[in-house]
Amino acid sequence: MTTYEQFIDSKTKIYKPTGFTVSDSDVNGMLFQFQREIVKWACRRGRAAIFAGTGLGKTFMQIEWARLVQKKAGKVIILAPLAVAPQTVEEAEKLGVTVNLVQKQDDCEADGIYITNYQKLSKFDAELWGAVVLDESSIIKHEDAKTRDAIIEDFGNTPYRLACTATPAPNDYMELGNHAEFLGVMSMSEMLSMYFVHDGGETQKWRLKGHAQDVFNHSAPRYRAEVTNS
Repeated sequence: MTTYEQFIDSKTKIYKPTGFTVSDSDVNGMLFQFQREIVKWACRRGRAAIFAGTGLGKTFMQIEWARLVQKKAGKVIILAPLAVAPQTVEEAEKLGVTVNLVQKQDDCEADGIYITNYQKLSKFDAELWGAVVLDESSIIKHEDAKTRDAIIEDFGNTPYRLACTATPAPNDYMELGNHAEFLGVMSMSEMLSMYFVHDGGETQKWRLKGHAQDVFNHSAPRYRAEVTNS
């Protein structure tokens, strides 16, 4: 006879890795060991988020992820804020990696790593990219709905996806939900309906359901992330 726990477990949806394994020696030796571990983890995941505070080397990690993934994906595009793109090109040179600053899709004929500004997204064809990196990915919370929807929808079939930003506010559910949707874990509306209720009737304020606090803050049973140790 099937127990209730077994029934619930049978409904579990496992978010399986879609990436590939790299060894420590594959990663640029200029990175610190903790950075190399994060890069290896992100490559295994295939679609991952790196939440790294100021000074932890987020740019180096995203560049190295892009370099390793490019061998599988062919073309990698990095979307970045206006002033950040040229800086990323310079940081990549320190690692011996070529990142090309481009303005439109026609500038990206050969395989490689390219970077452009979020504002130029409409000039690119998302279907032609094997991997995408969102630099300062919290922008999908602050940008207008049209830009947010375009990023999430246009790259919905992209095999490799990486979101990079400083650690999101732990109670900023909109930011967490946008990242989950971009990475294909679950949609924002699904997350809200599963774990939250409107707070005081205001549509922009959400309160975590009492019975959902443990599963949301630790590991949602229907959407567990499958973790593989390196």
